[in-house]
Amino acid sequence: MSLPSEGRRGSTPRWPLPGRTPAGWVDLWRLPQAVVWERDRSHVQVATYLAVRTAAHDALDAGVPNAALLSELRQIEDRLGLSSMALKRLQWEIAEPVKRLQSRGGVIDAADRFSHL
Repeated sequence: MSLPSEGRRGSTPRWPLPGRTPAGWVDLWRLPQAVVWERDRSHVQVATYLAVRTAAHDALDAGVPNAALLSELRQIEDRLGLSSMALKRLQWEIAEPVKRLQSRGGVIDAADRFSHL
């Protein structure tokens, strides 16, 4: 599956878990992978990932790494396609952006235009 290099467009979904929306929610929904998350209605899984990521980073910042949290974080990242290896395993590819014309009326080389297909 080819994902748009410019990421997901549109408004950010509402935070699906109780409490305040943590930092990073909007940024996650702008990623190319978010196109699939939206299609699959994975809002809760993405929210869980963000909550686990926040907790794991807080533990690291406090100097008390939590192996269980870090393990869970890695597993969720894999399921959401947030690493290079996960992208390959899921057979997701982030498309190369189509080169924009330098000036109006310019010519696009066919090899460049279709190289990402």
